Amino acid sequence: MNLYWNSFKTFFKIGMFTLGGGYAMIPIIESEVVDKRNWVSKEEFLDLIAIAQSCPGVFAINISIFIGYRLKKTLGAVSCALGTALPSFLIILAIAMFFHQFQDNPIVASMFRGIRPAVVALIAVPTFNLAKSANLTWTTCWIPIVGALAIWALGVSPIIIILLAGIGGWLYGNLIKPTE
Repeated sequence: MNLYWNSFKTFFKIGMFTLGGGYAMIPIIESEVVDKRNWVSKEEFLDLIAIAQSCPGVFAINISIFIGYRLKKTLGAVSCALGTALPSFLIILAIAMFFHQFQDNPIVASMFRGIRPAVVALIAVPTFNLAKSANLTWTTCWIPIVGALAIWALGVSPIIIILLAGIGGWLYGNLIKPTE
């Protein structure tokens, strides 16, 4: 029972104090579950991120479910998912209850304009850290760049990019790399 409560509290804290969505949570989740608590290894965490990104749904909830399941199967997954989702739900509920009172306030609008660039930084840092952890080199960095450009400029579905990258990785690992 203690691990359920600890995992819930850990993910509740992560959900409560992280702005910018799931990708901004990556360094905090890593710090908590890899460095502090040793619930998963660094390599497992990197694999969980890849899996969570390729699954439908909210990234932060996906990763919390995978970690919770690894810890305590289904009840662990439920505990971690609730811990991650509950803070956002409560905050959105509070905002919805009181939004009409401050929606046209210029101070609030200015605060949101100031938060936007910080959120970009919160997303950029884990992206660079993931690239480093994934051992991207100058010869392989073209893959995420081309994928991002295809999504952004050409409107290619991210699902297509994930499928093509998976097929390309399989082909490389099974057909090209062994002959090098």
